[in-house]
Amino acid sequence: MPDAGPTAGGAGGILLVLPFDNRSGQPSLEWVREAAPEILGSRFASAGFAPMSRADRMYALDHLGLPEGFHPSRASSLKLAETLDADSIIVGSFLTDGTGLVAEAQVVDVPHLRMSQAVSVRGEMRDLVGIFDTLAWKLTRQMDPGFKVSQETFVVAGAGIRVDAFEQYIRGITEPDQAERLRHLNQSVQLSPGFSPALMALGREDYNGQQYEQAATSFAKVDRNDPNALEAGFYRGLSLLFSGDYVHAEEAFAGVARVLPLAEVLNNQGVALSRRGKDGGPLYRQAVSADPAQPDYHFNLAVSLKRHGDTPEALTEMAQCLRLRPNDTEAQGLNQVWRGLQATPVLEGDAESKADPLERIARNFDAQAFRQAAQMLDQVEATRLAALNPRQRAQRLAGQAKDYLDHGLLLEAERTYQSAAAADSRIVEVHAGLAEVRERTGDAEAARKEARAALEIGASPDAYLVLGRLDLANGRVDEARREAGEALRLDPRNRAAQELVRKAETKAGQKK
Repeated sequence: MPDAGPTAGGAGGILLVLPFDNRSGQPSLEWVREAAPEILGSRFASAGFAPMSRADRMYALDHLGLPEGFHPSRASSLKLAETLDADSIIVGSFLTDGTGLVAEAQVVDVPHLRMSQAVSVRGEMRDLVGIFDTLAWKLTRQMDPGFKVSQETFVVAGAGIRVDAFEQYIRGITEPDQAERLRHLNQSVQLSPGFSPALMALGREDYNGQQYEQAATSFAKVDRNDPNALEAGFYRGLSLLFSGDYVHAEEAFAGVARVLPLAEVLNNQGVALSRRGKDGGPLYRQAVSADPAQPDYHFNLAVSLKRHGDTPEALTEMAQCLRLRPNDTEAQGLNQVWRGLQATPVLEGDAESKADPLERIARNFDAQAFRQAAQMLDQVEATRLAALNPRQRAQRLAGQAKDYLDHGLLLEAERTYQSAAAADSRIVEVHAGLAEVRERTGDAEAARKEARAALEIGASPDAYLVLGRLDLANGRVDEARREAGEALRLDPRNRAAQELVRKAETKAGQKK
Protein backbone atom coordinates (compact mmCIF):
# COMPACT_ATOMS: atom_id res chain seq x y z
CA MET A 1 0.00 0.00 0.00
CA PRO A 2 1.21 3.56 -0.59
CA ASP A 3 2.16 5.82 2.26
CA ALA A 4 -0.95 7.26 3.87
CA GLY A 5 0.77 10.24 5.43
CA PRO A 6 -0.46 11.23 8.88
CA THR A 7 -2.78 8.71 10.48
CA ALA A 8 -6.25 9.37 11.73
CA GLY A 9 -5.17 9.47 15.32
CA GLY A 10 -2.79 12.39 15.14
CA ALA A 11 -1.46 13.74 18.39
CA GLY A 12 -3.69 12.44 21.16
CA GLY A 13 -5.05 9.58 19.03
CA ILE A 14 -5.72 6.14 20.48
CA LEU A 15 -3.05 3.63 19.48
CA LEU A 16 -2.92 -0.15 19.60
CA VAL A 17 0.67 -1.42 19.58
CA LEU A 18 0.75 -5.14 18.80
CA PRO A 19 3.53 -7.56 19.79
CA PHE A 20 6.25 -7.63 17.14
CA ASP A 21 6.84 -10.72 15.02
CA ASN A 22 10.00 -12.61 15.97
CA ARG A 23 11.79 -13.18 12.69
CA SER A 24 15.14 -13.86 14.33
CA GLY A 25 14.64 -17.62 14.44
CA GLN A 26 15.77 -17.52 18.10
CA PRO A 27 13.21 -18.69 20.68
CA SER A 28 15.33 -17.05 23.41
CA LEU A 29 14.33 -13.65 21.96
CA GLU A 30 10.61 -14.34 22.11
CA TRP A 31 10.37 -11.94 25.06
CA VAL A 32 11.24 -9.06 22.70
CA ARG A 33 7.80 -9.51 21.07
CA GLU A 34 6.19 -8.06 24.22
CA ALA A 35 9.05 -5.70 24.97
CA ALA A 36 8.31 -3.74 21.79
CA PRO A 37 4.76 -2.61 22.71
CA GLU A 38 5.85 -1.89 26.29
CA ILE A 39 8.62 0.50 25.19
CA LEU A 40 6.73 2.03 22.27
CA GLY A 41 3.59 2.49 24.37
CA SER A 42 5.51 4.31 27.08
CA ARG A 43 7.10 6.73 24.60
CA PHE A 44 3.83 7.30 22.71
CA ALA A 45 2.11 8.20 25.99
CA SER A 46 4.84 10.74 26.78
CA ALA A 47 4.45 12.14 23.26
CA GLY A 48 0.77 12.88 23.83
CA PHE A 49 -0.89 9.83 22.30
CA ALA A 50 -3.18 7.40 24.14
CA PRO A 51 -1.71 3.92 23.70
CA MET A 52 -3.75 0.94 24.83
CA SER A 53 -2.33 -0.95 27.79
CA ARG A 54 -1.39 -4.61 27.70
CA ALA A 55 -4.35 -5.31 29.98
CA ASP A 56 -6.69 -3.67 27.45
CA ARG A 57 -5.21 -5.78 24.68
CA MET A 58 -5.53 -8.99 26.71
CA TYR A 59 -9.18 -8.16 27.45
CA ALA A 60 -9.91 -7.59 23.76
CA LEU A 61 -8.18 -10.83 22.77
CA ASP A 62 -10.26 -12.74 25.29
CA HIS A 63 -13.40 -10.99 24.06
CA LEU A 64 -12.62 -12.06 20.49
CA GLY A 65 -11.73 -15.59 21.55
CA LEU A 66 -8.09 -15.22 20.43
CA PRO A 67 -5.14 -16.73 22.33
CA GLU A 68 -2.72 -14.40 24.12
CA GLY A 69 0.27 -15.25 21.94
CA PHE A 70 -1.42 -15.24 18.55
CA HIS A 71 0.28 -13.68 15.53
CA PRO A 72 -2.33 -11.31 14.09
CA SER A 73 -3.14 -11.07 10.43
CA ARG A 74 -4.09 -7.71 8.97
CA ALA A 75 -7.78 -8.62 9.25
CA SER A 76 -7.57 -9.75 12.87
CA SER A 77 -5.49 -6.67 13.74
CA LEU A 78 -8.19 -4.40 12.38
CA LYS A 79 -10.88 -6.36 14.23
CA LEU A 80 -8.89 -5.97 17.43
CA ALA A 81 -8.48 -2.23 16.82
CA GLU A 82 -12.22 -1.85 16.21
CA THR A 83 -12.98 -3.70 19.43
CA LEU A 84 -10.73 -1.31 21.33
CA ASP A 85 -11.89 1.74 19.34
CA ALA A 86 -8.31 2.51 18.30
CA ASP A 87 -7.44 5.12 15.67
CA SER A 88 -4.17 3.49 14.64
CA ILE A 89 -2.36 0.17 14.93
CA ILE A 90 1.40 -0.26 15.13
CA VAL A 91 2.54 -3.54 13.60
CA GLY A 92 6.15 -4.59 13.41
CA SER A 93 8.81 -7.25 13.47
CA PHE A 94 12.43 -7.75 14.50
CA LEU A 95 15.34 -9.90 13.40
CA THR A 96 18.97 -10.33 14.32
CA ASP A 97 21.88 -9.16 12.21
CA GLY A 98 25.06 -10.59 13.64
CA THR A 99 25.37 -8.97 17.06
CA GLY A 100 22.74 -6.41 16.15
CA LEU A 101 18.96 -6.17 16.20
CA VAL A 102 16.85 -4.72 13.41
CA ALA A 103 13.32 -3.53 14.25
CA GLU A 104 10.78 -2.46 11.65
CA ALA A 105 7.26 -1.09 12.03
CA GLN A 106 4.33 0.42 10.17
CA VAL A 107 1.27 2.42 11.16
CA VAL A 108 -2.19 1.29 10.08
CA ASP A 109 -4.72 4.10 9.78
CA VAL A 110 -7.81 2.21 10.98
CA PRO A 111 -10.61 4.55 9.77
CA HIS A 112 -9.11 4.74 6.26
CA LEU A 113 -7.61 1.22 6.17
CA ARG A 114 -4.28 2.57 4.95
CA MET A 115 -0.78 1.57 5.92
CA SER A 116 2.23 3.88 6.18
CA GLN A 117 5.67 3.22 4.80
CA ALA A 118 7.81 0.98 6.98
CA VAL A 119 10.46 2.55 9.20
CA SER A 120 13.37 0.59 10.63
CA VAL A 121 16.16 0.98 13.16
CA ARG A 122 19.28 -1.09 13.71
CA GLY A 123 21.50 -1.24 16.78
CA GLU A 124 23.42 -3.49 19.09
CA MET A 125 21.42 -5.92 21.22
CA ARG A 126 22.66 -4.23 24.38
CA ASP A 127 20.95 -1.04 23.15
CA LEU A 128 17.57 -2.74 22.67
CA VAL A 129 15.66 -0.07 24.60
CA GLY A 130 17.33 2.69 22.58
CA ILE A 131 16.46 0.88 19.33
CA PHE A 132 12.76 0.89 20.16
CA ASP A 133 12.94 4.45 21.53
CA THR A 134 14.31 5.58 18.17
CA LEU A 135 11.64 3.58 16.36
CA ALA A 136 9.00 5.27 18.51
CA TRP A 137 10.36 8.69 17.53
CA LYS A 138 10.28 7.84 13.81
CA LEU A 139 6.72 6.52 14.08
CA THR A 140 5.64 9.59 16.05
CA ARG A 141 7.05 11.91 13.39
CA GLN A 142 5.18 9.86 10.79
CA MET A 143 1.88 10.10 12.65
CA ASP A 144 2.36 13.75 13.57
CA PRO A 145 4.68 15.54 11.09
CA GLY A 146 4.56 18.69 13.21
CA PHE A 147 6.05 16.93 16.22
CA LYS A 148 9.24 18.76 17.21
CA VAL A 149 10.72 16.77 20.11
CA SER A 150 14.21 15.59 19.23
CA GLN A 151 15.25 11.98 18.69
CA GLU A 152 17.88 12.37 21.44
CA THR A 153 15.16 13.17 23.96
CA PHE A 154 13.30 9.97 23.09
CA VAL A 155 16.45 7.92 23.53
CA VAL A 156 17.43 9.58 26.81
CA ALA A 157 13.93 8.84 28.18
CA GLY A 158 14.83 5.16 28.27
CA ALA A 159 18.55 5.46 28.88
CA GLY A 160 18.34 4.44 32.52
CA ILE A 161 16.61 1.11 31.83
CA ARG A 162 18.84 -1.95 32.15
CA VAL A 163 18.14 -4.45 29.37
CA ASP A 164 18.58 -7.44 31.70
CA ALA A 165 16.13 -5.97 34.21
CA PHE A 166 13.70 -5.18 31.42
CA GLU A 167 13.92 -8.74 30.09
CA GLN A 168 13.12 -10.16 33.52
CA TYR A 169 10.19 -7.75 33.81
CA ILE A 170 8.75 -8.84 30.45
CA ARG A 171 9.19 -12.50 31.37
CA GLY A 172 7.51 -11.73 34.68
CA ILE A 173 4.35 -10.26 33.14
CA THR A 174 4.04 -12.92 30.41
CA GLU A 175 4.88 -16.13 32.32
CA PRO A 176 1.72 -18.24 32.93
CA ASP A 177 2.99 -19.76 36.21
CA GLN A 178 2.69 -17.46 39.24
CA ALA A 179 5.82 -18.76 40.97
CA GLU A 180 7.81 -18.08 37.81
CA ARG A 181 6.24 -14.63 37.47
CA LEU A 182 7.33 -13.78 41.00
CA ARG A 183 10.83 -15.14 40.41
CA HIS A 184 11.35 -13.04 37.28
CA LEU A 185 9.84 -9.88 38.80
CA ASN A 186 11.91 -10.16 41.97
CA GLN A 187 15.00 -10.61 39.82
CA SER A 188 14.07 -7.52 37.78
CA VAL A 189 13.75 -5.44 40.94
CA GLN A 190 17.03 -6.78 42.27
CA LEU A 191 18.79 -5.78 39.06
CA SER A 192 17.10 -2.37 38.96
CA PRO A 193 15.59 -1.41 42.37
CA GLY A 194 13.90 1.73 41.08
CA PHE A 195 12.30 0.18 37.97
CA SER A 196 8.67 1.20 38.49
CA PRO A 197 6.97 -1.14 35.97
CA ALA A 198 8.56 -4.18 37.67
CA LEU A 199 7.67 -2.84 41.12
CA MET A 200 4.08 -2.30 40.01
CA ALA A 201 3.81 -5.82 38.56
CA LEU A 202 5.42 -7.35 41.66
CA GLY A 203 3.00 -5.45 43.88
CA ARG A 204 0.05 -6.80 41.90
CA GLU A 205 1.35 -10.37 42.19
CA ASP A 206 1.83 -10.07 45.95
CA TYR A 207 -1.56 -8.41 46.35
CA ASN A 208 -3.31 -11.16 44.40
CA GLY A 209 -1.45 -13.71 46.55
CA GLN A 210 -2.68 -11.92 49.70
CA GLN A 211 0.86 -11.03 50.68
CA TYR A 212 -0.30 -7.59 51.66
CA GLU A 213 2.72 -6.26 53.55
CA GLN A 214 5.06 -7.16 50.66
CA ALA A 215 2.57 -5.67 48.19
CA ALA A 216 2.39 -2.39 50.12
CA THR A 217 6.19 -2.18 50.13
CA SER A 218 6.39 -2.63 46.35
CA PHE A 219 3.57 -0.19 45.60
CA ALA A 220 5.21 2.43 47.84
CA LYS A 221 8.37 2.32 45.71
CA VAL A 222 6.58 3.08 42.42
CA ASP A 223 7.76 6.49 41.25
CA ARG A 224 5.08 9.13 41.72
CA ASN A 225 5.66 10.29 38.13
CA ASP A 226 4.98 6.82 36.74
CA PRO A 227 1.75 6.49 34.71
CA ASN A 228 0.58 3.81 37.19
CA ALA A 229 1.35 5.89 40.29
CA LEU A 230 -2.29 6.49 41.17
CA GLU A 231 -3.16 2.82 40.79
CA ALA A 232 -0.15 1.97 42.93
CA GLY A 233 -1.40 4.38 45.59
CA PHE A 234 -4.88 2.83 45.53
CA TYR A 235 -3.62 -0.73 45.89
CA ARG A 236 -1.09 0.33 48.51
CA GLY A 237 -4.04 1.70 50.48
CA LEU A 238 -5.91 -1.60 50.10
CA SER A 239 -2.84 -3.60 51.10
CA LEU A 240 -2.41 -1.48 54.21
CA LEU A 241 -6.11 -1.79 55.05
CA PHE A 242 -5.92 -5.57 54.89
CA SER A 243 -2.70 -5.46 56.93
CA GLY A 244 -4.42 -3.44 59.66
CA ASP A 245 -2.30 -0.32 59.14
CA TYR A 246 -5.23 2.08 58.97
CA VAL A 247 -3.23 5.27 59.53
CA HIS A 248 -1.02 4.77 56.48
CA ALA A 249 -3.95 3.35 54.49
CA GLU A 250 -5.87 6.59 55.00
CA GLU A 251 -2.79 8.58 53.94
CA ALA A 252 -2.41 6.47 50.78
CA PHE A 253 -6.04 6.94 49.73
CA ALA A 254 -5.92 10.65 50.58
CA GLY A 255 -2.88 11.05 48.33
CA VAL A 256 -4.77 9.52 45.41
CA ALA A 257 -7.93 11.50 46.17
CA ARG A 258 -6.04 14.81 46.00
CA VAL A 259 -5.39 14.09 42.33
CA LEU A 260 -8.48 12.09 41.34
CA PRO A 261 -11.26 12.01 43.94
CA LEU A 262 -13.07 8.98 42.54
CA ALA A 263 -15.80 7.24 44.52
CA GLU A 264 -13.85 4.07 45.35
CA VAL A 265 -10.92 6.11 46.65
CA LEU A 266 -13.10 8.32 48.85
CA ASN A 267 -15.02 5.31 50.13
CA ASN A 268 -11.87 3.48 51.16
CA GLN A 269 -10.40 6.58 52.75
CA GLY A 270 -13.59 6.73 54.81
CA VAL A 271 -13.24 3.04 55.75
CA ALA A 272 -9.67 3.62 56.94
CA LEU A 273 -10.87 6.50 59.13
CA SER A 274 -13.78 4.45 60.47
CA ARG A 275 -11.48 1.56 61.42
CA ARG A 276 -9.60 4.06 63.60
CA GLY A 277 -12.82 5.08 65.38
CA LYS A 278 -13.13 8.34 63.47
CA ASP A 279 -16.03 9.67 61.40
CA GLY A 280 -15.83 8.59 57.77
CA GLY A 281 -19.31 9.92 57.05
CA PRO A 282 -18.30 13.00 55.02
CA LEU A 283 -16.17 10.82 52.73
CA TYR A 284 -19.01 8.31 52.29
CA ARG A 285 -21.26 11.22 51.29
CA GLN A 286 -18.73 12.27 48.67
CA ALA A 287 -18.53 8.69 47.40
CA VAL A 288 -22.32 8.48 47.11
CA SER A 289 -22.38 11.80 45.29
CA ALA A 290 -19.64 10.64 42.89
CA ASP A 291 -21.30 7.27 42.17
CA PRO A 292 -24.92 7.10 43.43
CA ALA A 293 -25.51 3.79 41.59
CA GLN A 294 -23.11 1.81 43.83
CA PRO A 295 -25.12 0.21 46.69
CA ASP A 296 -22.09 -0.33 48.96
CA TYR A 297 -21.51 3.40 49.26
CA HIS A 298 -25.10 3.90 50.46
CA PHE A 299 -24.60 0.97 52.86
CA ASN A 300 -21.47 2.54 54.35
CA LEU A 301 -23.11 5.94 54.70
CA ALA A 302 -26.10 4.30 56.39
CA VAL A 303 -23.89 2.45 58.89
CA SER A 304 -21.95 5.64 59.64
CA LEU A 305 -25.13 7.68 60.13
CA LYS A 306 -26.66 5.06 62.45
CA ARG A 307 -23.46 4.87 64.46
CA HIS A 308 -23.64 8.64 64.99
CA GLY A 309 -27.31 8.60 66.03
CA ASP A 310 -29.07 9.70 62.84
CA THR A 311 -31.40 6.71 62.42
CA PRO A 312 -33.95 8.33 60.05
CA GLU A 313 -31.33 9.27 57.44
CA ALA A 314 -29.54 5.96 57.99
CA LEU A 315 -32.77 4.14 57.08
CA THR A 316 -33.13 6.31 53.98
CA GLU A 317 -29.64 5.37 52.79
CA MET A 318 -30.18 1.68 53.59
CA ALA A 319 -33.41 1.75 51.60
CA GLN A 320 -31.48 3.17 48.65
CA CYS A 321 -28.91 0.38 49.03
CA LEU A 322 -31.72 -2.20 48.89
CA ARG A 323 -33.32 -0.55 45.88
CA LEU A 324 -30.04 -0.96 44.03
CA ARG A 325 -29.37 -4.48 45.38
CA PRO A 326 -32.66 -6.05 46.61
CA ASN A 327 -31.08 -9.40 47.56
CA ASP A 328 -28.49 -7.93 49.94
CA THR A 329 -29.25 -10.10 53.02
CA GLU A 330 -27.00 -8.12 55.37
CA ALA A 331 -28.69 -4.87 54.39
CA GLN A 332 -32.13 -6.52 54.76
CA GLY A 333 -31.30 -7.68 58.28
CA LEU A 334 -29.93 -4.30 59.34
CA ASN A 335 -32.94 -2.55 57.90
CA GLN A 336 -35.27 -4.70 59.99
CA VAL A 337 -33.27 -4.35 63.21
CA TRP A 338 -32.97 -0.60 62.83
CA ARG A 339 -36.71 -0.34 62.29
CA GLY A 340 -37.29 -2.29 65.50
CA LEU A 341 -38.72 -5.34 63.77
CA GLN A 342 -38.00 -8.98 64.60
CA ALA A 343 -34.43 -9.99 63.90
CA THR A 344 -33.91 -12.16 60.85
CA PRO A 345 -31.88 -15.40 60.93
CA VAL A 346 -28.99 -13.44 59.46
CA LEU A 347 -28.65 -11.57 62.76
CA GLU A 348 -29.47 -14.39 65.21
CA GLY A 349 -26.84 -15.22 67.82
CA ASP A 350 -24.93 -11.97 67.62
CA ALA A 351 -27.55 -9.39 66.80
CA GLU A 352 -25.91 -6.49 68.65
CA SER A 353 -22.55 -6.72 66.86
CA LYS A 354 -24.09 -7.43 63.46
CA ALA A 355 -26.40 -4.42 63.86
CA ASP A 356 -23.22 -2.29 63.72
CA PRO A 357 -21.17 -3.95 60.97
CA LEU A 358 -17.90 -2.88 59.43
CA GLU A 359 -18.18 -0.66 56.39
CA ARG A 360 -17.51 -2.25 53.02
CA ILE A 361 -14.25 -1.83 51.12
CA ALA A 362 -14.18 -1.10 47.38
CA ARG A 363 -11.67 -3.73 46.28
CA ASN A 364 -11.59 -3.25 42.52
CA PHE A 365 -9.55 -0.57 40.83
CA ASP A 366 -11.29 0.75 37.71
CA ALA A 367 -8.29 1.72 35.61
CA GLN A 368 -10.56 2.88 32.79
CA ALA A 369 -12.39 5.25 35.15
CA PHE A 370 -9.07 6.62 36.34
CA ARG A 371 -7.94 7.20 32.76
CA GLN A 372 -11.22 8.87 31.86
CA ALA A 373 -11.01 11.12 34.91
CA ALA A 374 -7.43 12.03 34.01
CA GLN A 375 -8.53 12.81 30.46
CA MET A 376 -11.29 15.03 31.81
CA LEU A 377 -8.73 16.94 33.88
CA ASP A 378 -6.60 17.33 30.75
CA GLN A 379 -9.62 18.60 28.82
CA VAL A 380 -10.43 21.11 31.56
CA GLU A 381 -6.83 22.34 31.48
CA ALA A 382 -6.92 22.54 27.68
CA THR A 383 -10.09 24.66 27.89
CA ARG A 384 -8.41 26.98 30.38
CA LEU A 385 -5.36 27.29 28.17
CA ALA A 386 -7.49 28.06 25.12
CA ALA A 387 -9.11 30.95 26.98
CA LEU A 388 -5.74 32.62 27.60
CA ASN A 389 -3.99 34.99 25.22
CA PRO A 390 -0.90 33.54 23.48
CA ARG A 391 1.60 35.00 25.94
CA GLN A 392 -0.31 33.82 29.00
CA ARG A 393 -0.74 30.40 27.41
CA ALA A 394 2.98 30.13 26.73
CA GLN A 395 3.81 31.13 30.30
CA ARG A 396 1.39 28.58 31.74
CA LEU A 397 2.79 25.83 29.53
CA ALA A 398 6.35 26.82 30.41
CA GLY A 399 5.46 26.38 34.08
CA GLN A 400 4.08 22.90 33.41
CA ALA A 401 7.16 22.02 31.38
CA LYS A 402 9.44 23.17 34.19
CA ASP A 403 7.64 20.82 36.57
CA TYR A 404 8.22 17.94 34.14
CA LEU A 405 11.87 18.94 33.83
CA ASP A 406 12.36 19.07 37.60
CA HIS A 407 11.06 15.49 37.81
CA GLY A 408 13.35 14.24 35.05
CA LEU A 409 10.57 13.77 32.47
CA LEU A 410 12.54 15.15 29.55
CA LEU A 411 10.25 13.99 26.77
CA GLU A 412 7.16 15.51 28.40
CA ALA A 413 9.13 18.65 29.24
CA GLU A 414 10.37 19.22 25.70
CA ARG A 415 6.96 18.51 24.19
CA THR A 416 5.36 21.07 26.52
CA TYR A 417 8.09 23.67 25.95
CA GLN A 418 7.58 23.25 22.19
CA SER A 419 3.84 23.87 22.66
CA ALA A 420 4.68 26.98 24.64
CA ALA A 421 7.03 28.18 21.90
CA ALA A 422 4.28 27.65 19.34
CA ALA A 423 2.03 29.94 21.38
CA ASP A 424 4.67 32.66 21.92
CA SER A 425 8.34 32.18 21.11
CA ARG A 426 9.39 35.36 22.96
CA ILE A 427 9.26 33.79 26.45
CA VAL A 428 12.58 33.61 28.31
CA GLU A 429 11.60 30.52 30.33
CA VAL A 430 10.77 28.54 27.20
CA HIS A 431 14.22 28.89 25.66
CA ALA A 432 15.99 28.48 29.00
CA GLY A 433 14.01 25.28 29.59
CA LEU A 434 14.77 23.94 26.13
CA ALA A 435 18.42 24.76 26.73
CA GLU A 436 18.43 22.55 29.83
CA VAL A 437 16.62 19.76 27.97
CA ARG A 438 19.24 19.91 25.20
CA GLU A 439 22.03 19.95 27.79
CA ARG A 440 20.65 16.82 29.48
CA THR A 441 20.31 14.98 26.18
CA GLY A 442 23.93 15.71 25.31
CA ASP A 443 23.39 18.24 22.49
CA ALA A 444 25.72 20.97 23.71
CA GLU A 445 25.51 23.07 20.55
CA ALA A 446 21.70 23.21 20.61
CA ALA A 447 21.78 23.89 24.37
CA ARG A 448 24.03 26.92 23.83
CA LYS A 449 21.81 28.16 21.04
CA GLU A 450 18.67 28.01 23.19
CA ALA A 451 20.42 29.56 26.22
CA ARG A 452 21.63 32.48 24.12
CA ALA A 453 18.15 32.86 22.62
CA ALA A 454 16.78 33.14 26.16
CA LEU A 455 19.32 35.79 27.14
CA GLU A 456 18.57 37.82 24.02
CA ILE A 457 14.99 38.11 25.30
CA GLY A 458 15.81 38.77 28.94
CA ALA A 459 17.95 37.89 31.97
CA SER A 460 17.68 34.24 33.03
CA PRO A 461 19.65 32.48 35.78
CA ASP A 462 18.75 29.12 34.27
CA ALA A 463 20.19 30.10 30.88
CA TYR A 464 23.41 31.37 32.51
CA LEU A 465 23.68 28.09 34.43
CA VAL A 466 23.41 26.03 31.25
CA LEU A 467 26.16 28.07 29.62
CA GLY A 468 28.25 27.92 32.78
CA ARG A 469 28.04 24.16 33.08
CA LEU A 470 28.87 23.69 29.42
CA ASP A 471 31.86 26.05 29.66
CA LEU A 472 33.14 24.39 32.82
CA ALA A 473 32.91 20.97 31.16
CA ASN A 474 35.00 22.34 28.27
CA GLY A 475 37.65 23.84 30.54
CA ARG A 476 36.61 27.46 30.02
CA VAL A 477 36.79 28.25 33.72
CA ASP A 478 36.76 32.06 33.51
CA GLU A 479 33.61 32.03 31.35
CA ALA A 480 31.97 29.54 33.73
CA ARG A 481 32.78 31.73 36.77
CA ARG A 482 31.34 34.78 35.06
CA GLU A 483 28.14 32.97 34.05
CA ALA A 484 27.72 31.43 37.50
CA GLY A 485 28.19 34.92 38.97
CA GLU A 486 25.47 36.33 36.69
CA ALA A 487 23.12 33.55 37.77
CA LEU A 488 23.83 34.32 41.44
CA ARG A 489 23.35 38.03 40.89
CA LEU A 490 19.88 37.34 39.47
CA ASP A 491 19.03 34.72 42.08
CA PRO A 492 21.31 34.92 45.17
CA ARG A 493 19.71 31.86 46.79
CA ASN A 494 20.01 29.63 43.74
CA ARG A 495 21.74 26.48 45.00
CA ALA A 496 22.69 25.30 41.52
CA ALA A 497 24.44 28.63 40.94
CA GLN A 498 26.20 28.39 44.30
CA GLU A 499 27.37 24.88 43.44
CA LEU A 500 28.57 25.98 40.01
CA VAL A 501 30.55 28.83 41.58
CA ARG A 502 32.16 26.39 44.02
CA LYS A 503 33.12 23.98 41.22
CA ALA A 504 34.48 26.79 39.04
CA GLU A 505 36.54 28.22 41.92
CA THR A 506 37.91 24.75 42.71
CA LYS A 507 38.87 24.16 39.09
CA ALA A 508 40.44 27.62 38.86
CA GLY A 509 42.53 26.85 41.95
CA GLN A 510 43.65 23.55 40.47
CA LYS A 511 44.77 25.32 37.28
CA LYS A 512 46.84 27.79 39.29
